[in-house]
Amino acid sequence: AGGSGGDGKKPGKKGRPGKKAKPLGDGSTSYTGKQPNQPGKPRPLEPGEKPPQFVVFSWDGAGDVGNGLFERFLKAGRDHDAHMTFFLSGIYLLPESKKRVYLPPNNAPGASDIGYLTDEHIKSTLGHVRTAWLDGHEIGTHFNGHFCGGTGSVGNWTPKQWRSEIEQAKSFVKEWRTNSGWTDVESLPFDYDKELIGGRTPCLLGQENLLPTARELGWRYDSSSPGGLQMWPKKKQGIWDLPLQSVPFPGRSFEVLSMDYNIMFNQSQNSTQAPPANYPAYRTQATGAYVAGFQRAYETNRAPLFIGNHFEEWNGGVYMD
Repeated sequence: AGGSGGDGKKPGKKGRPGKKAKPLGDGSTSYTGKQPNQPGKPRPLEPGEKPPQFVVFSWDGAGDVGNGLFERFLKAGRDHDAHMTFFLSGIYLLPESKKRVYLPPNNAPGASDIGYLTDEHIKSTLGHVRTAWLDGHEIGTHFNGHFCGGTGSVGNWTPKQWRSEIEQAKSFVKEWRTNSGWTDVESLPFDYDKELIGGRTPCLLGQENLLPTARELGWRYDSSSPGGLQMWPKKKQGIWDLPLQSVPFPGRSFEVLSMDYNIMFNQSQNSTQAPPANYPAYRTQATGAYVAGFQRAYETNRAPLFIGNHFEEWNGGVYMD
């Protein structure tokens, strides 16, 4: 998870910012000190000792639409003392009435291939993102409009256009109060300029031109590579490359990317609502894929297992289960 320091304790009143919170900008965000509930510093390995098996959970979009999934996995994090990464889509904090504030590269003002949230859901997203950071999770970015096709695709963006997209994503987080006019919602308890150290691009496109900009901005990593072998991460263009991975797909002759969307696509040909009779088999197969990826890493090189999911109820929510 992002941030630094912390005593590793469970979330509680001691981990919540109090009177020392320093408002930043228009008060959308505030500086509240070091992020609480961070894991302790790992001890050095003894000669010949295998490293622990890390499983890295991340959530693309990280918007709340009232389906209870954001809350469900915040609770799971507390129950299992797990810290995850939430790749927040910036426009999820921008009211649709102000959508023309967003100027996406190679697309019309206000355009987006994902929907804008209702005001109610923006407010609940703000609350969950606030809780997530206080619980010790990292807040990264999934950028904004999620353009995956046509001439406006993120795969065609230049480094300069990526910088524009990132600056806008940050501004929607840092200026949600100005854009919404809301004064009855608590500020986010972090400085996003310092908190934001990595992201994942829409559809895993455009990494090559993103990386020079990420390096200039001081990012520590990017998680946009389109999969590969379960190997220990390496740096690419000076940035840690943390890719999703290909994992065994039970009952099939090929491997599948360690993300709910890709498993769903290979099960139901991109239908998010296949016949319910298929759901038990889909759930078993999806679970088997993740467990097989874990077992392969655990029994061999102990490379971290990266998993990317969405707060979606595709095919009855089996990928959440």
